[in-house]
Amino acid sequence: MSGNSDHPAHVRPVMTDDAPEILRYAAFSTRPEGGNPAGVVLDATGLTGERMLAIAAEIGYSETAFLTPGDSQDAYRVRYFSPLVEVPFCGHATVAAAVAVAGRTGPGRYLFGTAAGDVPVEVEHGADGLRATLTSVEPKVEEVPEADVQEALALLGWSAADLDPALPPRIGYAGARHLVLAAGTRSRLARLDYDFDGLAAYMRARDLVTLQLVWREAPDVFHVRDPFPVGGVVEDPATGAAAAAFGAYLRELGAVTAPAVLTLHQGEDLGRPGVLRVELRAEDTRVRVSGAAVAIP
Repeated sequence: MSGNSDHPAHVRPVMTDDAPEILRYAAFSTRPEGGNPAGVVLDATGLTGERMLAIAAEIGYSETAFLTPGDSQDAYRVRYFSPLVEVPFCGHATVAAAVAVAGRTGPGRYLFGTAAGDVPVEVEHGADGLRATLTSVEPKVEEVPEADVQEALALLGWSAADLDPALPPRIGYAGARHLVLAAGTRSRLARLDYDFDGLAAYMRARDLVTLQLVWREAPDVFHVRDPFPVGGVVEDPATGAAAAAFGAYLRELGAVTAPAVLTLHQGEDLGRPGVLRVELRAEDTRVRVSGAAVAIP
């Protein structure tokens, strides 16, 4: 299938149940070859879940966002599909979809109704094009049983000695569940070769969407990687939902103090570098994740 991004801003995309218009955007990057590619269907009215899954599988990106008009102008219902499963929330596809909408209607504020809850998104002009900021649903952080940690490490080919003791394992949630594991060195993070089927089964049993593997370069700068075998993807190049969960994790641990702005570098080891901005506000426990997005020709 192919999409056409040349419609004027005032023209609603033309689509049928059999051939929806599919846009392709790279999120958390100003270059099409960077960040995380996402499919975007701006009007999925009439598409069944099975059809959406088939489209997402054909596109082959880690996620595709399917939008339908909401109850008011600038409000949308959004569903997210990987090539294998529907996920409750996807940050990079949210950024991509919001920028795609803004490219046709102009920058502004939108409300995305997702399976995880309502997610406000604001799009504005940045120095390098349109940028979107999503505000997560209410986050939470959970302890992880030691046996679960050891099993995850074994599946990754890591050992307990590879971990950063200052950032203990936790499960973070800000629309989807992610197991956070902090590497003690950048070289440990760079070497990722894991048991795909074994980790997928482990994650499905615990309702995890990705593993958020991190290394702390500086107090407010991190490098991250996200295995995503439950979605049929070895690694997600830039993961907004996990970034939001990670922000909540750092606040819960006291590893950062709000207000704070964090920079996450992701995708460098895949040759698709992206940058995610994570903001924690003192007066609000929800997490804001920002990034650019650009159309993929």
